[in-house]
Order: sequence, then C-alpha cells, then structure tokens
Amino acid sequence: MLTFILIAVAVILVTIGLVKLVDKFIPSKFKPILNIVLWLLIAFLGYQTYLSIYEPIQFNKVKNKRYATVIESLKDIRDAELAHRQVTGKFTDNFDNLIKFVDTAKFTITQRRDSTILDEVLTKQFGVDMFKEIVVIDTLGYVPVKDSLFKTSTRYKTMMNIPGTEGEKFKLQAGFIEQNDIKIPVFESYVLKNTILADQNRDLLIQENQVVSVDGVNGDRLKVGSMEEVNTNGNWPKTYGSAE
Repeated sequence: MLTFILIAVAVILVTIGLVKLVDKFIPSKFKPILNIVLWLLIAFLGYQTYLSIYEPIQFNKVKNKRYATVIESLKDIRDAELAHRQVTGKFTDNFDNLIKFVDTAKFTITQRRDSTILDEVLTKQFGVDMFKEIVVIDTLGYVPVKDSLFKTSTRYKTMMNIPGTEGEKFKLQAGFIEQNDIKIPVFESYVLKNTILADQNRDLLIQENQVVSVDGVNGDRLKVGSMEEVNTNGNWPKTYGSAE
C-alpha cells in the first residue's frame, strides 16, 4: 500500500510538471483540452491516494468493533462449556444441549476438611489404637449454573448467534484427545473472519486473513478452545480483553 501511495504521489508530481510543460511549449489552441485532461488525471490520482489511506483506517475501525462483540460471545460459550465439563465431565458440541444445561444444571458447593479415623489394619497389627488422616469432602449446597455465570442476563440463549450477521452461527466441536493413555475432553468454537467482515473490502479482508502479529488475531478465524491440544484460551490479543 505504501508503494502504491508513493507511486501515486510521483505520478501526480509528474503530471503537474506536464501541465507546466504544456503551458510553456504546446500551442495555445491545444492547451485548454490538454490542461483539462491532465488536471482530471491529477484529481483521479489524488482521490485514489486518499482512498488508499482512508479505507484501511475505516476497515480497522469496523474490524475492531465487530471482533470485540464476537469475542464477548466466544467468552460466554467458553464459560458455559467449562461449567458443562465441571458438572458432567465432558464438553458438548450441541448449542441446544448447552443452553438446556445452563438453564437446569447446578454447581455443587463443597468443603474439604482434614479428619482422623481409626486405622483398623494397623490397630489389629499392633494391638493398640492407630489412627490415620483423611480428607473429608462435605456437600454444603447447590448453586444454579445460570445464576453463577450469567446472573439475571439471558444472553446465553443467543450465544450461538454471530453478532452483526444474518442468522450465521458459531461452529462448535467437542470430543477427546488422548495423552498418556488418558482421554481428556476438549472443545473448540470459532467463526471465520470472512463471515464477520463479509461486507468489507475484499483485498483488505485477504490481508486480514494472513495476519501474523502479536497485536492482531492471527489466522483466518476467531476461536476459543482447540480440538488439537488441551487449551481453552482464545486466539485474540490482550487488546480485546483476556483470552484466558
């Protein structure tokens, strides 16, 4: 883009020089037409230079605003999925089930405390009372998942919808990966940048899909979680809020 701007400025300067040459060397009867053509060319190149600067600025404003709202939805999805794993031991790949879970499930409130009990084996072996320490987990009560995560808000019922689009929904996957012969639950939810920015400049969108930067969202999508590793973080930088 910088190259284009420099070329456009150079062409404008050359064109202005041509206008002066026309004024000095071209016969009077041809000057009006040539001057008009050259000034029109200058105006066109100036306008193109302006667009080359203005469009990326506007694109970034739209992108940042839309990314921020999409990321908030991805955070809600992650919170609901983490609660689902805590209660059921696994993630889900179905939004209807996830919403139903938030509506009906409850967290168990527990308390851990140390205690001492008679060790019957050692007592029998030594003929005197022997004791051992144990950890006792007491159930104190239950708290609805909905109240804990979303308070009085009902936004979780529409968290599958991609903000700013016409009926588009986040992709949601869930399953297990195996590490050291142990199956570990994983999930991933994502949306392509092409979907979020479908109405924007195609060339700028292509550049955005190729971003590799600590200050940008790398790759062609916004996502949370992973189906390839044990990771529930988002792929956005801290400028959009915590990804963890």
